[in-house]
Amino acid sequence: MDQPGSLVLDPDSRLTQLGLLPVCAEQRHHLFESRSFGGDSLASLPALTRQWVRETLGVEDAQPWLHPKFQHDFGSQPVTAVSLGVGENPAKRVEDPFEEELLRLLASRDSLVMVDAGAPGSEEETRVRRAIAATGADSGRIGVHEGAFASFASIIAASSLYFGYDSAGQHVAAALGVPLITVFAGHANDRMFARWSPDSAGPSTVIKASEDQDPHALLNQVKSALPL
Repeated sequence: MDQPGSLVLDPDSRLTQLGLLPVCAEQRHHLFESRSFGGDSLASLPALTRQWVRETLGVEDAQPWLHPKFQHDFGSQPVTAVSLGVGENPAKRVEDPFEEELLRLLASRDSLVMVDAGAPGSEEETRVRRAIAATGADSGRIGVHEGAFASFASIIAASSLYFGYDSAGQHVAAALGVPLITVFAGHANDRMFARWSPDSAGPSTVIKASEDQDPHALLNQVKSALPL
């Protein structure tokens, strides 16, 4: 971070929040305070980021961009990428049997379903593998991604549809214009929902789930949102 000519654009990272180490010289450090920028606005994070970049750097037409580190080639096989991760916040997930029934629904379609397993040994991995096993589908219908998120982001890039809870995967899909369906649960208020919902130029459906949402009714909403 101290290389000559370098510039640090900091999206309110954990490093900054901890405040234990200096990032770099103050004149080369620009902090985007994602939780406070925009005040009470209901604008999405990409919209607020564009505004911040315009005001801070003078760039008028900034757009979300992502270049996957890896490449996955599924040939002509359509793929649905799925992330059931909730960032260790159980309020973001829908109670059973939603995940099992969701995977069964997706596996009944033409596409291969690729589900991210999450970190090895984590609650997410246990939950994902349990849900997959409960569907009774074979590996030709549902596959498991094991590895770093950068690798899964590459699978999202190669997919024809992404499904997930409110998590990083939805923003990858949005930046790439991959059609997406997000179930957004556990939001504290409408501002949080608006700010963290994916903002995509491609087809997207964001389903707001309430705390006492019936899993089967929610599954019907997902089914209605699936592309033909």
